[in-house]
Amino acid sequence: MIENWKIELIAFPVSDVDRAKAFYVDQLGFVCDHDASPYEGVRFVQLTPPGSACSIAIGEGISTMEPGTLKAVQIVVPSAAAAYEHLRANGVECAEPVDEGWGLFVYFNDPDGNSWALQELPPRS
Repeated sequence: MIENWKIELIAFPVSDVDRAKAFYVDQLGFVCDHDASPYEGVRFVQLTPPGSACSIAIGEGISTMEPGTLKAVQIVVPSAAAAYEHLRANGVECAEPVDEGWGLFVYFNDPDGNSWALQELPPRS
């Protein structure tokens, strides 16, 4: 039996590592866990959203995806309205919260066009 499968890292394709790192750390508030260049042609930057068990990785030589092609990452947040206000206060262009029927969502892109959805879960009975 296989147990405890956990997604803990998702690679994000970016064109400019320093610009992406500044966006995720300075504008979104992610924590920079690692920024290392173990050898020529590789730079690994691990960033974690506050309170998350899953991180993202950006860098050089860590993904074959084209920058801006990741379109399916979602973070659950306590409040879509508060997340929206945080993004706007930090200069992130985003859509106002929208009710999709299975929660309130805020959508935005990183500087390369990778898409994010922030979801406030509906009340559970």
